[in-house]
Parts: sequence; C-alpha cells; structure tokens
Amino acid sequence: MIVAQRKDFEQIKAAAADFRKVLVVGCGTCVAVCLTGGEKEAGILAAQLDLASQIQGEDKSFAVACVERQCDLEFLDELAETVLDYDALLSLACGAGIQLLAERYPRVPVLAGVDTTFIGINRDVGLWEERCRACRACVLTTTGGICPVSLCPKGMLNGPCGGTRQGKCETDPERDCAWSLIYERLAGLDRLENLSAIVAPRDHGARSQPGRQVHPAYLRRYSAHE
Repeated sequence: MIVAQRKDFEQIKAAAADFRKVLVVGCGTCVAVCLTGGEKEAGILAAQLDLASQIQGEDKSFAVACVERQCDLEFLDELAETVLDYDALLSLACGAGIQLLAERYPRVPVLAGVDTTFIGINRDVGLWEERCRACRACVLTTTGGICPVSLCPKGMLNGPCGGTRQGKCETDPERDCAWSLIYERLAGLDRLENLSAIVAPRDHGARSQPGRQVHPAYLRRYSAHE
C-alpha cells in the first residue's frame, strides 16, 4: 500500500490561512490504513484547525468529507455538489489522490495535508516498512521475493557492495544487508543458481514519465482518442 505521514500542523495551518471555509477531504484506503488520512484523521485535523482559529479569534469553518479513493474519478464525483461551497480543499490522500482531486475541481484550491513516503507493508500495529519503489523492472522472481532496489540503500542489482560486514549494511550496522537476506532466502529454497543471473543496466532514458498504462483489453478504446 502507499504510505504517507501528516504534515506538521503549523505547516497545514499556514497553508489554510488565506481561506475561510475549508473542506478536509479524507481517503478511505491506503492513508486510512496507515492512520494518516482516513475519515477519523480528517475529523481530528478539522477539529484542530477549528480550535486554532477560535483561539485566534478568526471566523473560519472546517468541514469533513471522505471518499473511498481519491485516486479514482468515480469516487471524486461524489463531492461535486459539496466542493463549490468551500474556499479550499485540504486533501489527506497520497500525492496521486491530491493531484486528481485538483484536476477534477480546478476552480477550488487544493492543499496537501500529507507527505507521501513510500509503497510498503504493514509490519505491525503502527509500523510500516518500505518494500517497493515502483521501478517498473521487478526482479523479485530472481531474488527470492526480496527487493534489492528498496531494501538496499544503494539499490544494488547484482550482489552486495564492498561495504557489507557480517551480513550488515555499511550505512547502518543494525540494518541487514539486502543481498545477505537474498542469499539466505535462495539457499533455503535451494535456488542459489539464481545468483548467477546478471541484471543488465537499465536504460533510464527510455523510461517515459509520467507513466501511463493501458490494459490490453482497452487498447482500441484509448488509441482511438490519440
């Protein structure tokens, strides 16, 4: 899932300072799971902003709305009759959701209430760890399901660097070397021959940004508009 963390409250308050009526828009999926931007968190933030404005003697109002996914136009359409009543939208979605909200409602300023941090896993209660950088060239089949791009600070693709010591990373003696983990996993699977595979250097110049992906079943539909 996409993991995010809420921006500093003073930073959020400063961003909303020029607006009298603000709608705090939560997202019910990834940011809700990581306890950052779901309906509950949106309500807490709106209450904090409202209290701060009262203390300063300001005539402001903060309301809350939450959709299932801000990265999907189908759900953003649910806000159509609401957003025009507000001077600004304060989104607690990931960066993709914030951008789509701003695209869907271009006449209303959209403020970012969170920082998107990484694609990760829920390791434990209140603990998330990065596991993917969406590099578009997954090597997990070869590396036993352990990603060297996200787990190695250097993103080493063909074995460890020269700094690993006793299975630990040179950047942090408490961090396991990604390639030591890969070796142990492959050894346990009796697939150490995978280590002989060489990953060719990536042609970063051939990567198109921003990315675009069309399902094969819909190629005809979208190619007709190009």
